[in-house]
Amino acid sequence: MKKLLLARHGFAISNRDAGTASSSPPGEGLTSEGVEQGRRLAEALAGERIDLGVSTELQRTRETLELALAGREVPQIVVPELNEIQFGRYDGGPLDAYRGWAWTELPDVRAPAGGESRADAAARFARGLRLLLARPEQVVLAVGHALPLRYVIDAADGRVPAARMAPVQHAVAHRLSAGDVERAAALLESWSSEPRFRDPPNEG
Repeated sequence: MKKLLLARHGFAISNRDAGTASSSPPGEGLTSEGVEQGRRLAEALAGERIDLGVSTELQRTRETLELALAGREVPQIVVPELNEIQFGRYDGGPLDAYRGWAWTELPDVRAPAGGESRADAAARFARGLRLLLARPEQVVLAVGHALPLRYVIDAADGRVPAARMAPVQHAVAHRLSAGDVERAAALLESWSSEPRFRDPPNEG
């Protein structure tokens, strides 16, 4: 791979009403707004070469990818390593409940009832990036989720994860070179072994 086009999925049913924590495949699909965002993503990428499409196991990414590649004969694969972070007991509940827990916990603490820590998730995201880097296709479009994308985009810019991550727009392409992706993978791998947020969790 020489170039990665990285985009968050379109607005999904789980994003309505302040958001639902949704990490168990397949999850719900896109809203009508999300479908329109997927179509606009296709228009924005119309002049770009794309050799491979990548989604996660979540339906919202697969639907967005289909819309973004509509009219093209581009092979598609699923890379589970880029799935959303596992929310544990918060899965299926209000996203704000997970955030309230996460914003006060250290990065190596796993979400209760089988969830992931941010450190474990970062290591998994890095494995996904390594898989993409090893692909023979030159230009890859990958549709993923807000937290993984923010981790990757920031890491490509040399920044380790924060306790509170900045939002990522739906269905907007971010362009990364192979060097950017390599840098992101290496930083996330290193950080996951000795995780420390660049800003501390809130107290209370």
